[in-house]
Amino acid sequence: MAREKRCVQCGHRVKSLLIQYSPGSFRLMKCDNCNEVADEYIECELMIVFIDLILHKPKAYRHLLYNVFTQETVYVQHLLWKLVLAYLLLDTYRSLLLRRTNDETSVPMSFILTSLEVLVNVFSANFAFVFSCALASRIISIGASRKEILLGIFISSYIKIFLIAMPVWGFPVSVIFIVDLLVLTSNAVALKVMTESTTSRCLAACFMAHSVKFLVDQISGSRSLKHLGSVKYLPSLFTNV
Repeated sequence: MAREKRCVQCGHRVKSLLIQYSPGSFRLMKCDNCNEVADEYIECELMIVFIDLILHKPKAYRHLLYNVFTQETVYVQHLLWKLVLAYLLLDTYRSLLLRRTNDETSVPMSFILTSLEVLVNVFSANFAFVFSCALASRIISIGASRKEILLGIFISSYIKIFLIAMPVWGFPVSVIFIVDLLVLTSNAVALKVMTESTTSRCLAACFMAHSVKFLVDQISGSRSLKHLGSVKYLPSLFTNV
């Protein structure tokens, strides 16, 4: 993903993050720009990195996006497709959670019709989301390709994993929208780290992309309800003939 390592403190490019003398014995390198340790997370537990990611610390995002997922450690194209698949699965799961809540107060539809509606909504909404992200990245991108920015957006959407815990712990449906808000802010931090743009511009770009996704989801959802609702009553029409 990234061609060069970065200092997690200032984002300056560094030649190496550590010097290894023997297995288990190494020394962390300092950044020439800020004179701080280039990447302190190398000797930290994974849970510390995860907590700092949840706290939206830019240095944790620099560690993840520049010093962990690199062209030396991963094949970018394969990683992108895996992230897209995981993102779509989690988004489909989110839609099913909302659908289950709505079905409690409405006439239930068949499983096949519900699945078709959810798939149409998820694919159309996320297509609009990716297109909006690519458009926004073209406007504010500085030194980062569209593929790298899309990777950063998908990686920083890791907070969607918390949706899996909703049925287990019995969280209210409002938690879904809290997760959506955290995904938006996490995307903005990742975009800021990768483009070196201002926080306001990155927030505006992510807000625009997520707003487009929400609108497309609502529009496709209302249309699919009409079409699938008519399909639902086709068998009854034939039985009455």
